Amino acid sequence: MVALTGSQMAGRRRLLPCVGLGLLAVLCWVWVSFASLSGDQLHLEDRGAFLPQSALSDMEFASVASYRGPGNSDRRSNRELPILLWWSGGLFPHFPGDTERIDCATSSCLVTSNRKVQLYKRTASIIFYGTDFRAYEAPLPRLRHQTWALFHEESPMNNYILSHAPGIRLFNYTATFGRESDYPLTLQWLPSLEYLLEPVAVPLEEKRRLRRQGLAPVLYMQSHCDVPSDRDRYVRELMKYIQVDSYGKCLNNKALPEHLEDTATATGEEPGFMNFVARYKFHLALENGVCPDYMTEKLWRPLHQGCVPVYRGSAVVADWMPNDHSVVIVDDFPSPRALADFLKRLDENDDEYVRYLEFKDPRKITNTRLLEGLETREWGVNDMSKPNYLNGFECYVCEQENARLAAERAHRKAPERKPPPQPKMAANSHMGCPLPSPGYGDVKDLPADDGWLQIWPQDYWQSLDQAEGLESLIRHNESDPSLLWKHIQNIAVSRARGKH
Repeated sequence: MVALTGSQMAGRRRLLPCVGLGLLAVLCWVWVSFASLSGDQLHLEDRGAFLPQSALSDMEFASVASYRGPGNSDRRSNRELPILLWWSGGLFPHFPGDTERIDCATSSCLVTSNRKVQLYKRTASIIFYGTDFRAYEAPLPRLRHQTWALFHEESPMNNYILSHAPGIRLFNYTATFGRESDYPLTLQWLPSLEYLLEPVAVPLEEKRRLRRQGLAPVLYMQSHCDVPSDRDRYVRELMKYIQVDSYGKCLNNKALPEHLEDTATATGEEPGFMNFVARYKFHLALENGVCPDYMTEKLWRPLHQGCVPVYRGSAVVADWMPNDHSVVIVDDFPSPRALADFLKRLDENDDEYVRYLEFKDPRKITNTRLLEGLETREWGVNDMSKPNYLNGFECYVCEQENARLAAERAHRKAPERKPPPQPKMAANSHMGCPLPSPGYGDVKDLPADDGWLQIWPQDYWQSLDQAEGLESLIRHNESDPSLLWKHIQNIAVSRARGKH
């Protein structure tokens, strides 16, 4: 299966009409299987009984029987399986309906986007999409028998609550771009080794000819301007010392050809767009957020095309490069002027420039971490022979939960011989993105009315407040997430008194 965007998966959720008596019979069988759930209705002390009619009885099942992997001998019926609840309704990687059985490597689960099962005893884990996770909308009360799982492959700027220890440790399992997460997505933007090895799209001789005709050595293309990395501030300074052709809404100094004005062409690597940007010798590849292991198409695309990325983003980007001479790292230079001088020297020295493209010869790829990461990841990008990373993480959580539940049963039967399973908790290293800093210069030198200063540092610290507030809600066993602001206020008062 291919990796899907959120919008694609949302589109796939459109229900198809149920036709045919055979399918109707199957759906009726499923309804009967789940009609009796008295053992799963969870009684909450001090809150009265939570007694829905039957949350599962009105679910649509896309298929009752699904493919079973050769290592899966789980023969339990659907009504016996643990349930995984996708809390983000727009990110349910199944089609059609809102519930499906999944048969993973060694065990099976039911997965659903139907929030009615939140308080059921069989609902073993809730899976959250990081971009949509909001402290004031969290499912409360948090039940002791449930784990929380986090899927977050997008920019840290989308939700800084996950970059603080109180935020990330709310989760038991994680799939993030961080290499230390439980299910790492670090190379999500690199489809394959072959993608890197594609021949140079525009030969050096043609790039030299274009340079003589006035094409700048450096490309900057950006329409998302006000971001935590403050990249435009750095580029604005760099442009004082070297010619940069800047397309898009940010720092625009050159118009795109009319047929490329729709920036959506950039997302899908449309051939016309790819041919246009491949003419440049250097691409400013500046991420919108700075975080270890957060690397996007801004980095991998120029490498694919045979252009040299001038990169700022992950501080450990060198760990994943084909070799130690394939990318120019902005933070290796003391100033934009020093970087500009270096790029000018490379522009004028063909022998030095082509050294950055030697990795196109597979014998020159020396980074074993990169090679092993591509070879061992179980999910694929545009690879029908492997699951996409959403389904892969879903199965990871399913396997973990089945193992946890089995260990709990074993402990209850023989507490002296079988210890209880140790709880898992995500660590700050699973995200751990730093406080945003100015793209150029020192924060103390920025005027008080600076737009970036008024947004991103404040957003970062306010996210910490929300993380601590949600942690407090859970600790106090609250069931109303709207009390978040009261808990944040109490924490602030306690901190002011030196008690927090």
